[in-house]
This record gives sequence, C-alpha cells and structure tokens, in this order.
Amino acid sequence: MNKKSEKIESILSEKRVKLHNFLPSNRKIWTIVGKEKEHWLDPDIGFCSCSGYYFSKMSDNKKECYHLESIRLAEKEKKTELIKFSDDEFGDFLKGLISDL
Repeated sequence: MNKKSEKIESILSEKRVKLHNFLPSNRKIWTIVGKEKEHWLDPDIGFCSCSGYYFSKMSDNKKECYHLESIRLAEKEKKTELIKFSDDEFGDFLKGLISDL
C-alpha cells in the first residue's frame, strides 16, 4: 500500500470525513479532520483548503489531493459522519472554520 492509500485508509477508518448539514436550508459543508487542523472541501467543484491542493493545482500534474479522494470513497463506502446544525449556527461555524485556515 502506498503512502497516499495509507492516508486515505486512515481518514476512513478513523471516521474523519464529516458532512455538516444546516437545516432547514440544507446547506452542506464537507470537512476532514486532519492531524493538525480541519480542511474544508467542496467535492462538487474539486476544491480543498489543504496546501497539497494548491501545490498540485499549480504544478504540471494537476492531480487532486488525497482529501478529495477520501470524500468520494467515504461516500461510496458510507463512511461519512453526518452532523446536523440549525441555520442559525451557520455563521459561527464558518467563522470557526475560517479561523482554522
């Protein structure tokens, strides 16, 4: 198993893929809890807030980071933790998420 596969397996086995669902608007924010910080992702547009995402997008290989692969695999294997919030909590959640960046 290569290093990337090991990282993905660790994320999935430790249940670090989170889908934050805000109700009643049904807004969704994906995160992966990392070793040092939480990363925000949008798999629909292929975005991740990790530094690997930026470096890979700026390089010639243009490969996606392992966080995005982790989300797709977590969805497929139903290893996503769903966390429900009220829409009233959306602003504070975003502030906390941005402060981690």
